[in-house]
Amino acid sequence: MKLQSVRARFLLTVAGLAFIFLMGMGAERIITRAERSGSSDSIFPEASAQSLAAGEDIPTVVERAVPAVVYISTKSEQDMSQSGNPFYRDPRYRRYFGIPDKQVQQKLGSGVIVTEDGYILTNNHLVGGANDVEVYLPPPDGRKLHAKIVGTDSVTDIAVLKVEGKNLPVLKLGHSSELRLGQTVLAIGFPFQVGQTVTMGIVSGLAKTAAEREGVDVELIQTDAAINPGNSGGALINTRGELVGINNMIVSNAGDFAGIGFAIPIDVAKTIMDDIVAHGTVVRGYMGIAMDNLTADKAEFFGVKKGEGVIITEVVKGSPASKAGLQVNDIVTAVNGKNVKNLGELRRNVSTLHPGDKAELALLRGGKDVTIAVTVGGKPGEKAPVPRNEEEKGTPELALLMGVGLTDLNDEIRQELQLPDEVGGVLVTEVEAGSPADEGELGRGDVIVKFNLKPVNNLAAFKGLIKGMKGDKFMLTVYRRDNRGGGAYLNFVIKA
Repeated sequence: MKLQSVRARFLLTVAGLAFIFLMGMGAERIITRAERSGSSDSIFPEASAQSLAAGEDIPTVVERAVPAVVYISTKSEQDMSQSGNPFYRDPRYRRYFGIPDKQVQQKLGSGVIVTEDGYILTNNHLVGGANDVEVYLPPPDGRKLHAKIVGTDSVTDIAVLKVEGKNLPVLKLGHSSELRLGQTVLAIGFPFQVGQTVTMGIVSGLAKTAAEREGVDVELIQTDAAINPGNSGGALINTRGELVGINNMIVSNAGDFAGIGFAIPIDVAKTIMDDIVAHGTVVRGYMGIAMDNLTADKAEFFGVKKGEGVIITEVVKGSPASKAGLQVNDIVTAVNGKNVKNLGELRRNVSTLHPGDKAELALLRGGKDVTIAVTVGGKPGEKAPVPRNEEEKGTPELALLMGVGLTDLNDEIRQELQLPDEVGGVLVTEVEAGSPADEGELGRGDVIVKFNLKPVNNLAAFKGLIKGMKGDKFMLTVYRRDNRGGGAYLNFVIKA
């Protein structure tokens, strides 16, 4: 009996080992088939499809992408009279404690070269208001290039820079509209000043709004690829190495990455960049309507389904919407064939249109389907944009002063700057980074008192002196205040 029991246990053991062996052989066949299909990650069909489409492994894609992702350093002047600290706003307090009237702030982040002639996409919150922007290409290139701010847009938090250089690396643009939940993406940037870093994750959300940021209105890509301070303006790429987003922000209680990061879709960024390059600003369409979301209660009142559109609550008299025949209580369900479920979607759809574009609105009016075409206008009070090729035409001497803001001195300015009575001339209110004046070290707050040794009494006289000037350079004598409350006269040569 005892012998039979031992024999039975032995047979069960042998049978178990045989079963495990056979299962292992089956698994090996499955794995072998997956490897033959071209993917080592076939358990995730989406990842497999991406790898097959690219025909390259992740390291190869990254090696091709990283040269075009650059490190950005900006410097800006903070006017202490506008500080949040009430003591700093008091000039007597600043003088007593030796606090300068202006302090330099530095920001560090990332950017992406997207054209061979040197246009760079980055974030407005990184470069907006900066007086000086430097761009560093990653090793082994290592070039340091001075960047000009072409334009910024606070609504989408996009900024466009321009650098001059030969053989610049470029990152190919993809289509953010093709992104899918769960798709693999990689974030490239320069976080925490540790050098260029690449992280990988998935698209964890689409069409996310940044409601907590005042003035920003853009639907974002959400990802769990690590995005940390310094990654702002960097690249979010797909596994084909195409740029699909500009890294923008994180949600975190501690300030570091907590698994939720956001990027601005490249389709949005490209539209903004095209406007900025063409006009120097973003041109947004205007219809002249006020709107409200269609809540469950309102939907029931109007006899429609919740989320079926947006209610028009006001039509501005004389606006494009009024001229087209839109009415209060019309429910807009689509714009140019794109369904709208809330006022944010409708506003963003309209804002991508330019003055003169046609917008075909699908409406519900009194329970009936209506279609109305609206010719989009420009926002009232906004100056019509001038194409850059026309705007920048001018005489050579005026070109030397491009990017310089000037104004006449008055009693208020004199008192604020504490200028001596004998100092007269023209106040420099702005110097654009990378301009001839910036290269010549002219600064914001300088008072131009002489032009080529001739006195400057006011702005009209200054323009008269430079009109018809011959040559490609001139000398400015300026009065510049120091941190001790005094000042000195300095000479600067401005040249092309």
